[in-house]
Amino acid sequence: MKKLFALVLTFIVALSAFAGCAGNSASDLQYVKDKGKLVVGVTIYEPMDYLDANGNWVGFDAEFAKMVAEDLGVEAEFVIIDWKKKFTELQIKEIDAVWNGMTITDEAKANASVSNPYVINAQVVVTKADVAANYTTAESLQNLSIAVEDGSAAAKALDAIGITDYLVTDDQAKALTEVLSGTSQACVIDITMARAMIKEGSDFASLAIAMELTSEYYGIAFRKDSDITAKVNELMAQYMADGTLAALAEKYNVALVEDK
Repeated sequence: MKKLFALVLTFIVALSAFAGCAGNSASDLQYVKDKGKLVVGVTIYEPMDYLDANGNWVGFDAEFAKMVAEDLGVEAEFVIIDWKKKFTELQIKEIDAVWNGMTITDEAKANASVSNPYVINAQVVVTKADVAANYTTAESLQNLSIAVEDGSAAAKALDAIGITDYLVTDDQAKALTEVLSGTSQACVIDITMARAMIKEGSDFASLAIAMELTSEYYGIAFRKDSDITAKVNELMAQYMADGTLAALAEKYNVALVEDK
């Protein structure tokens, strides 16, 4: 009888464990709907995600995320994350999406479920405007002091041309500030940010884009195997077709991937 009881108990424990595993593989979309919010991981990155004078999140990605959240019947909540830990924060459910001008890379695809591409980007070298013409080739960059965001596509772009000794900063805005202050001779950042920040009348008007290093696409990251990705792709296609994203792209001066 004791042996029979032990066998039954073992079966119940195994069944519970199986049920727990099944629960873990349940709909990620339903998980977000049940809690009533989509938690979006971001950094301060104009024109994609940044705070206006009233402390509200604005930008191309911020407005895009809010539209999607509304169509999902939930609220969008924005959380500033450590960019190099973004995929970890995604998997442990600290956030539900990385929606911050994220370059689609093999690393992103290996660690997350990535949406269709929606914005064309490039990694660009920014220097003081009066010397920008001196830095138009990979060879001309070799002896510069260069600032990049930690864990960014910019760092990988420099690695690809043999530059591995660079100043690491917390975000792209700080990399840009390093050049403005003269602490670094150059930085590598996304062209979307460069166009938004380097303009007449801005604090960074004395800087200029010297050259492009790479061409790439932005995507949105969700948890591995998440069913949210397919839903967002569906909504994205709808927004592309009805002109909603085109209007948003014009508002924030970003290049939309309209044929994807």
